[in-house]
Formats: sequence, structure tokens, C-alpha cells
Amino acid sequence: MSKEIKVPAVGESITEVTLGKWFKKDGDQVQMDEVLCELESDKATFELPAESAGTLRIKAQEGDTLEIGALICVIEESSTSVSESSSSTPVPMSTTTPTSAPAVSAASGKTGEVKTMIVPTVGESITEVTLANWLKKDGDFVKLDEIIAEVDSDKATFELPAEATGILRHVAKEGDTLEIGGLICKIEVSDASPAASSSVPTPQAEAPAAAATSGNETYASGHASPAASKILAEKGVSPTAVSGSGKDGRITKEDAMSAQKPVAALSPAPAAKAAEPAQVSVAGARSERREKMSSLRKTVSRRLVAVKNETAMLTTFNEVNMKPIMDMRSKFKDQFKEKHGVGLGFMSFFTKAVCVALQEWPSVNAKIDGNEIVFNDYCDISIAVSAPKGLVVPVVRNAEAMSFDQIEKEIVRLAGKARDNKLSIEEMTGGTFTITNGGVFGSMMSTPIINAPQSAILGMHNIVERPMAVNGEVKILPMMYLALSYDHRIIDGRESVSFLVRVKQLLEDPTRLLFGV
Repeated sequence: MSKEIKVPAVGESITEVTLGKWFKKDGDQVQMDEVLCELESDKATFELPAESAGTLRIKAQEGDTLEIGALICVIEESSTSVSESSSSTPVPMSTTTPTSAPAVSAASGKTGEVKTMIVPTVGESITEVTLANWLKKDGDFVKLDEIIAEVDSDKATFELPAEATGILRHVAKEGDTLEIGGLICKIEVSDASPAASSSVPTPQAEAPAAAATSGNETYASGHASPAASKILAEKGVSPTAVSGSGKDGRITKEDAMSAQKPVAALSPAPAAKAAEPAQVSVAGARSERREKMSSLRKTVSRRLVAVKNETAMLTTFNEVNMKPIMDMRSKFKDQFKEKHGVGLGFMSFFTKAVCVALQEWPSVNAKIDGNEIVFNDYCDISIAVSAPKGLVVPVVRNAEAMSFDQIEKEIVRLAGKARDNKLSIEEMTGGTFTITNGGVFGSMMSTPIINAPQSAILGMHNIVERPMAVNGEVKILPMMYLALSYDHRIIDGRESVSFLVRVKQLLEDPTRLLFGV
């Protein structure tokens, strides 16, 4: 019987991969889950495990570009080769008969294989990462695809899933800085946990196990695709609780989206612990502590200093009467939320106003590339968000073509992912203009720093009621200061001031946004 191994689905947007390197030769005997080769996509490198034991027959060569689902190799499953390899392996206990050797290995669950895990490729411009924290301890039993650690890059935080089932052995420590391809840990491959292997199986326990390995069960049975794994992790649902409808029982994205988290049984409340003595700080104590800077913090620091040194940055200010927008929000916010399912905030007004002004003053939406100026006909607006790990700037793509509700929904989605450290590299790169809102923290006025390689950034501030002269009368109005920092190398004073005046005009009369005037 032959088992065909094809290119698996490794991501929703990935349609083809390149066969990087074979670890086994044609005709080699391979074991179940043994790594055969490396597959390279435009985003990361993946290892291809054997889906059964037998003789390997290679069908694709190193360097070949293969579409998803294309045939890579064939494994000729042979019971004789398995029995020969098991009988040729020396048995530690001399009193054990050859026929009982497979039973001993099955009971222990260990295969003798050690899976080494290296730092994966997480982005084209990322050369190193920092091991933030281990979610599993050294010596813990981990399952395939279980999250074992968190890794910080200079742009985002990534979860590291286990690439095999077995005993985890730490190699890198928390806080270590590792290059791409650096060794993180090893997994002593095992089919069963130590607790399960130490106990003697009962006939009742053996029956389900036998049923699970019989029939049409394959390597893919019960395993989730990358997209499905991400959805299940966000829902907190274990893959074992989901039945797969994909090929050979694989859990698809649709299976994951329809999966529901099981209702946990009520457990008795734990006994109250004895009150621990509170930590009392001594007045006048001169204690201090040190923390290692994260990769994200170091990169932000380096980039901000570079922007100050490499650009001719200036800032121009203006003020906006926010009463028209606040009146419009008060009038329509309930109907807006009822129809679109999202609140009507200030960011959609500012984003729309900025997009109109950017199209009228294209140099503010441009960037310098060597000796050339690149003008963008689209508006990808970066929204600065304060995340637990530091400042991040997810991008709202083609904001000029989006409606108010689409902008609000996209900002809510990106802000939620930022808070949960779930933003991808693609969601944080490629913006053409940035909006930052220091007003949420109470900032009255500031000079924001340009988000390179962009050429300008708009700073929003808090709304304060102030007495203003209107048509010869003094009125109390909700006012906001706006600050536009720009690169004077490609944006002249006339353009920067005119841009900010146009934004002010659109915000103080938001009906202009509806008619494009």
C-alpha cells in the first residue's frame, strides 16, 4: 500500500511553495512523523513530516515550485520493513522475547526521535527575535501544535507551537535574543504522556485506542489547518473536541468557525487559602529594579532617533471646533449602531477627512525612496495603538474607498488584535500616512514624530471647552488642537498648512464629507 504526500495548505493567502531541502534520500526507510523535507513559502519555512512509516519515493526535487495539493513524494507502506527494523533494533532487556519488543515500545510511547525546533522566519525584514516567555516548563509533556512559548520581534509578538508530541527540553532561556534559524528547544518525540505510559492499560482503555488506529484514520485525522488552529485558539476550543470534515478527517477553517466551546462542569469552589502577609513598603526606601528592553521597544527607540536625525521634520498646528461632529454623533449614534453593529467614533471622521485632504495634496501622502519621490494614489492609514508590548501602528487599507461603518469596524478589529498581541506583520506594514490620538491620555498638545518611511503624521489631542470669539460673540466651544509633523524635504510649508486647513474645514462642517466638497 502506498501513501501519497502532497503539499499541505500552509496559509490562506499562500498558493504555492518551493521545495527547499530533502532530509531523506529516495529509497530511505522513514518513520511516522519523521521530518522529510523543508517547504519554503513567501512568508515562512515549514517542515514536512512523514504521514506513515515505510519506504520513501521522491517525486519532486529540491528547488521545484509546487502548488498547494501537488504531489511531493510517496511512502510505500510495508509491514515486513517495519518488522525487520524492529527486530534488528537491540532490545535493552535480554529476557524479553522478540515478539514482545513492539509491546514494550508501544507502552513507553517513545520513538527515539528528537525533534529540534528553530526560530521560524516571521518576516522579510526581521533578522532576530527575543524569547519572551515559556508557556511550558522544561520536561513537560506537550502535544503537536500546542503553544509552548511566546517570541517577540521588533514588530509584533508571535506564538510558537510545538512541532511534535513528546517531552519538551528547553535550550534557550527567557530573554535570550535569537537569530532566525537559531535553536529554541528540543522535543523527545513520544506518542503517549509519561502518566499514560506508566499505568497498565485496562481492556476497556485498549478498546478505544484500537478503534482509533483502525479503519481509515491517518496523520491528518484530528489535525487542524493553520487557519483553523488560529481560530480554535482564539475560541479556546481544543482540536480534539472538533470533528474534521476535510480530507482524511483534517479540521478545516469552516469546522473551526462553527465549533463551540464546551460548557465546563461546575466544580466545587476551592478552599480559601490562608491570608498571606501583605508586602509593606518602607517609607524612604531607595530600591530600584532593572528590566531588559524588549525587541519592540529597542526597535521603536532606534527608528524614532533615526527619523529625528535623517528628516527635516517640522510641525504645524491648528485648532478645530468639534461641536458639529459631536452634535452629529449625538443625533445618529443610536441609529448607526443599530444598523451597523458598531459605535460611531471620532476616528472615522478624522480618517475620512484625512483621505480627502491627502488626495488634494499628494505630496503629504508620498515618501522618499533614494533619489526619487514615490506618490501613492491610495490612502493606507496607519492608526497608532498603545498595546501591552508597546506602540504599534496597524494599517487601514484603502481607507479612501471605505464608508464610515467600514472604517469603524476595521479600527475596532485592529485595535482588538493589538491588545491581544495578535497583529500580523502584513497588518502593520505599508501605511502611507499615520494618525495618532494622544488625547485619549489627556494630551493637550504635542509634536508627533513621523512614522518612517512616511512623510507626515497627524496628532489628535483632547477636547477642551474654551471661550472662543464667534461673529463678535464669546461662546464656550469644545476645541481640539491638531498637529501635523511633516518632512520638509518633500513637503513645503504651503502644502502642509493647506493640508491641515482642509482637514479643519472638513471636520468643522462634516456634511462636506458626504458630498465631497
